[in-house]
Order: sequence, then structure tokens, then C-alpha cells
Amino acid sequence: MVQTPAKNLTLEEFLKLPETKPASEYINGQIIQKHIPQGKHSRIRGELVTTINQVAEDHKIALAFPELRCTFGGRSIVPDVTVFAWERIPVDENGDIANVFPIHPDWTIEILSPEQSQTKVTGNILHCLKQGTKLGWLIVPEEKSILVYPPGKQPELFQEPEEVLPVPEILSELRLTLGDLFNWLKL
Repeated sequence: MVQTPAKNLTLEEFLKLPETKPASEYINGQIIQKHIPQGKHSRIRGELVTTINQVAEDHKIALAFPELRCTFGGRSIVPDVTVFAWERIPVDENGDIANVFPIHPDWTIEILSPEQSQTKVTGNILHCLKQGTKLGWLIVPEEKSILVYPPGKQPELFQEPEEVLPVPEILSELRLTLGDLFNWLKL
């Protein structure tokens, strides 16, 4: 993770900078570049987006997005997966999905890479929850566990393969166990 002081750079000035690869985030006045996703991270992210959208998109319940910049509450972050209730998805003047999402997601999902700071990632999840996000997940592939953050409650640790993972109420039809999620890593 490359972390640089923003040198009195405002959020508005940060948003005018060219995008970086991997993406950079603006957190507490600092510019922090994310890590390049590795195999486990990429596979889980891709399968999660597909699985969520298979349940949510046809019925216009919600949409899941990989690596989408969300700017709200003084931060500009790029969670690994964000899910927005259908009626909250920003649209442009043509009625198409907007490029800019100046709102918090309904569900934020982060996948911890081995070299990533768990504190920084957890900080982003907590920021989302304070701003109105309904659920946060921190997936830890190396430990085959997930920390689930419901708003205003104690986080829950899921470590057993048969455990059904909590999802936001709008996606109550989505049934996913911890084992389902980590079986995506098997070839």
C-alpha cells in the first residue's frame, strides 16, 4: 500500500487527479493506493458480484459493482464490492447508470489481501456504516473467515463452512454459506 500525505489536498482536488492503477483512495486527508488484487481476491470478488447480481438484477432489487469509487462523508473509497439498492443507483441525464457515485453503498464488501492493513480496511467499513450502509463484510481468505459488521451492533465472526452468511434485508433471497464462498477458490 502506497500512502502519501495529501499536502493539504482537499477531497475536491483529489477527485480532479487522474485515476491510478490500482485505484487510490482519499482517507483522512491522505491518498492511499490500493494493492493489486491477487488470485484469491480476484476470484472471490468476481464470483460475489456475479452471484449477487444473479439474485438481484432481474428483479431490479439491487446491483453489485466491483471496485467502484464511492465518494461520501469526506472520503473517496473504492471497496472491493459495493451493492446498491436499485432505487438508489445514481443515473445521469439520459437515465443511464452514472459514472460518479456520491453516496454510500447499501452493502460494502472488502477482501483482505495478505499485505493489506486490516485496520485501514475495517476503517472504511466502519465509515460506510456511519454514513448509512446496512451491512459490511470483511473477507479474510487466508483464514477462511468473514467478519460481518451490522450497523450499531457487535461484529460477528464466521469461521464454519456450514454457516449461512447474513445479507442485507433487500437480498433475503441470497443464501450463501461460508463454505460456498471459499469453495470458489477450489479448482
